[in-house]
Formats: sequence, structure tokens, C-alpha cells
Amino acid sequence: MERSLVLVKPDGVQRGLVGEVFSRLERRGLRLVGAKFLEVSKDLAKKHYAEHEGKPFYDGLIKYITSSPVMAMAWEGPNAVAAIRQTMGSTRPTEAAPGSLRHDFGLEVGRNLTHASDAPETGEREVKLWFDSDELVEWERAIDRWVFEDSD
Repeated sequence: MERSLVLVKPDGVQRGLVGEVFSRLERRGLRLVGAKFLEVSKDLAKKHYAEHEGKPFYDGLIKYITSSPVMAMAWEGPNAVAAIRQTMGSTRPTEAAPGSLRHDFGLEVGRNLTHASDAPETGEREVKLWFDSDELVEWERAIDRWVFEDSD
């Protein structure tokens, strides 16, 4: 079972798309295990974007992610990372597949609504960065056996 961090970034929050993101992931069959609405500290932003430090767009990333609240969520499921990234669409909204969130609601890469972990290992690391262990819920839904093949 994979886990992924999903952020509805400041533009998605300001545009009232938190429910849309949540709904699409839930309808996809993924299981929510953590969620919180927060203002991102500069310290957390720098840790999250550490791999981009020194790049020309780094300061802009930090300024942007700390500019307005975000909705942080942890989702899990089989192949969760790939399923979530497919649901979000390409980082560049104009290249995103029709029906994806970024295709349906985005125009520019700097306002692409969401963040989603790019690999299972990244998902584990990012979930731990954004959530304390007591903020995550281990649970099974009544429908899991109808969504996950190996839940029996």
C-alpha cells in the first residue's frame, strides 16, 4: 500500500477547489489517512523544496507556498502515487490529459493547483514531513474489499 502527500496549493485554495480535489481522489478509490488546513511556515517550505535550493525558481516557490493557506492530505492505496499523479495531470496544465484536475482548472505551471508525491519513497518522506504519526489514521473502509484486490 503506497502513501502520497497531496497539497492543494494556495491557488487551488483561493479558487475554492479543495472539495474538487478531495472528491476526485475519493471517487478514484483512494483512502484518506490524514488532512489538515494550514499556513505553511518558511521552515517547512524550505524542507519540502530542499531539492530545488539554488535553482532560479526556488525563492519564488517558497514565497508562493507560504503566501496563503494550503490543504495538506495524505492518501493511500495500491499504486497511489501513479493514480494521484494521473488524476492531477501533467505539471504543465496545457499538457495535462483532458479530465485531469490541471487540464480542467489550470492554465500555467506556476498556478497548477496541487502537489503530489512523485514516487513511493518521496510519498513516505513527504507524509512524514507534513504529518506527525498521531495525525494519521490507520483504518479500513467498508468498501475497501470492492476497491483494493488484496484487502480480503
